Amino acid sequence: MASSILFILFNPLSTIHYPLSTIHYPLSTIHYPLSTIFNMTDLELATHAALEAGKLLRQHFGSDAIVDEASHHDIKLALDKESQQLITGILLGVRQGDALYGEEGLAGNQNSNRQWIVDPIDGTVNYFYGIPHFCVSIALRVDGEITVGVIHDPMVGETWTVQKGGPAMLNGKPVQASKRDTLEQSILFVGCGKDEEALRTGIARFHRASLKARKMRMMGSAALGMAYIACGRLDAYIESRISLWDIAAGQLLLEAAGGKTELTPVEGHPDSWSIVASNGRIPLEEIL
Repeated sequence: MASSILFILFNPLSTIHYPLSTIHYPLSTIHYPLSTIFNMTDLELATHAALEAGKLLRQHFGSDAIVDEASHHDIKLALDKESQQLITGILLGVRQGDALYGEEGLAGNQNSNRQWIVDPIDGTVNYFYGIPHFCVSIALRVDGEITVGVIHDPMVGETWTVQKGGPAMLNGKPVQASKRDTLEQSILFVGCGKDEEALRTGIARFHRASLKARKMRMMGSAALGMAYIACGRLDAYIESRISLWDIAAGQLLLEAAGGKTELTPVEGHPDSWSIVASNGRIPLEEIL
């Protein structure tokens, strides 16, 4: 227990840009001696953080969640912040000079060339409504390039991991994108976004694609959608506006699995992108 306490004391949480009074980081969740934690690789550390956040989400799944913000097409939960704070405590507790850029705020040294990109719950609306399809997504960007990615689904118990130059892995085993090369064989995930323009674009694409594809899906989690393409369950994911934290880990994972990601910046929205992600084989230009 002493090493766990030291780990928390080393944590530079004073740099986080949201209230610290909501932090509930249990010491019992740290299962490694201090020396082991500080000797972890970036991928091991990201995986550990994702698994711990997943335990938190699974523990509270199905209970009444506190809504911090609600709009017509989105929800923010108090648990989003709690999950990100837990992840921040782990990552910046060990990599104290790093930056963290997450859906729920910034932390650490924002001048660092090492930046963790975190979505603490990708699929928050699913989570709130009791739909067990959501995940934790963590990526590391070094000198502007994604080098590590982890996507963890705590309900199914699946963890996708990748580091630059290595294979895409699912629960420790290599995976590959599908070899399907026609729309008629394919299962496509088309997202419709949150604003009126994105909705119009997404619905029109969904209509065009549904006339050609074998099946269409709207999953509610961009990160899991990309992970599913990486292991051959889906063949493409298209959305006209998505945030960096939703797709950073998924892009590295998918490209390591043989797939392809095309990102186009959305004007006026920093780190928002239009995305076309696929196995790299199907002719998506027919539906864009």
